[in-house]
Amino acid sequence: MVADGQHVIYALQICNEMEASAKARGTGIARRSPDYVAQKMLEGKAVIALHADGSWAGFCYIETWGHGKYVANSGLIVSPELRKSGLARLIKQQAFELSRTKYPDAKIFGLTTALAVMKINSELGYRPVTYSELTDDETFWAGCKSCVNYDILMAKGRSNCLCTAMLYDPELEKKQQERGTQQVIAKLDYLTPPGTDRAKPENAIRK
Repeated sequence: MVADGQHVIYALQICNEMEASAKARGTGIARRSPDYVAQKMLEGKAVIALHADGSWAGFCYIETWGHGKYVANSGLIVSPELRKSGLARLIKQQAFELSRTKYPDAKIFGLTTALAVMKINSELGYRPVTYSELTDDETFWAGCKSCVNYDILMAKGRSNCLCTAMLYDPELEKKQQERGTQQVIAKLDYLTPPGTDRAKPENAIRK
């Protein structure tokens, strides 16, 4: 569900689990404060999952960069007992849909070291890209300062790091859909005899 004010009580627990999970994986993370996470909930820019008893189960939030031209789905985390249950996929999908609803023209990107997240992103239409295709918003990159790998990022001139960059481009998706439609129309033109009404199903030639 989309998080709101009633869920701010989980902000500290979520932040603690984000940090603990990163340490367990031996990877870096751009830390966020409980106040920051709570603000995302209040803005309707977060997705949360709860157990039947009301306890926290999973979370993800969205951020905008470059004056809304870029959106990041960040902080994906699932409580330890529910990992590998498919919950992360459901949360990520809803966060993606929330991003598309709020910012339909924005490019959606992510930086991750988690193979499972890369797989989910690929299924949603993301593609691996170079860092140069991401936002140049300095505020975004400043958020990496709390990551243990920040020195690596800066040593490489912010052109690469341990995270894989992935991007969903709605304009590219639109072009691919238009190309697919044109191919279908061209095939119908080829299969439909001259002088027939292509709109009538009985005139379509099937092979």
